[in-house]
Amino acid sequence: MDAYIPSGYSPVLGIYDTQRAIAVIKRTFEDALSRRLNLLRVSAPLFVEGATGLNDDLNGVERPVSFDIPDGGKEGQVVHSLAKWKRMALHRYGFAPGAGLYTDMNAIRRDEVMDNLHSIYVDQWDWEKVITRKERNLDYLKATVRDIVAAISEANAELQKVFPQLDVKIDTDVAFVTSQELEDRWPDLTPKERENEFLREHHTAFIMQIGKKLKSGAIHDGRAPDYDDWELNGDIMFWNDLLGCAYEVSSMGIRVDPESLDRQLTERGCDDRRRLPFHRMLLEGRLPLTVGGGIGQSRLCMLLLKKAHIGEVQASIWDDNTIRECAYSGVTLL
Repeated sequence: MDAYIPSGYSPVLGIYDTQRAIAVIKRTFEDALSRRLNLLRVSAPLFVEGATGLNDDLNGVERPVSFDIPDGGKEGQVVHSLAKWKRMALHRYGFAPGAGLYTDMNAIRRDEVMDNLHSIYVDQWDWEKVITRKERNLDYLKATVRDIVAAISEANAELQKVFPQLDVKIDTDVAFVTSQELEDRWPDLTPKERENEFLREHHTAFIMQIGKKLKSGAIHDGRAPDYDDWELNGDIMFWNDLLGCAYEVSSMGIRVDPESLDRQLTERGCDDRRRLPFHRMLLEGRLPLTVGGGIGQSRLCMLLLKKAHIGEVQASIWDDNTIRECAYSGVTLL
């Protein structure tokens, strides 16, 4: 897809200061997130063994980048995300309720449709936290969302101390709405158009119940059946003034327990996954109850630095049309 560069766009920061600012964002946000959610930084894999079922299949159609490992006779898959690996790690490392982990996650999503916000290279903070059965509810989910938004606001304030020429405002008053409520209000619009209308009114929002079938029979957006509970998940979104659109920064939720996993595997026609090691452990109740998500590093940097294209804050590969359009518009791709 061709890049959209707003008319008259000029980056606030040059390339050198952009790199300095990215470092400030990453350092301050990690500190704020880990403090607010009680998270420990851990090391994470770039690839997993394909046969384990640990890789995230996203919407179920994306192809992982796979490679053979001659010494061992196994297949490796570059991760799409660490949604399942994190939960297994919490189990293996013995994390107690109320504590969790976060990590830098780098992925390749070869089938991503590239535009201003999407790249085949994905970088995010993946985090996961052990919770109790009593905390597995909507109030706890909302409180966690507010903590993440507060951490973003805190990082933004520190960033603007260093670069006062930046003036992005983060509204910490989060509006919560379900995907069904959006469909009820704007039945003739697409899901993305509904998000745009809602975020024009509420500059910070959490769109809930992603993956759940709507009354129309459609779903708001795809979500794999084996990590989020579709009743207790959502996307953190902000209004992006520069691009004039709703802007997703995080996908997250309370994870499936044995009952919701059983239900969602059947509904999505994925019963064959029940025999995979990760899914067997979960169905048997041998994995901890958790909440978790991914927070886009380049997405957050792009928002706070008022960048028009994600290629201004990350190095990736772009199609010829994007390269030409960005060069014409004075946008420097890293």
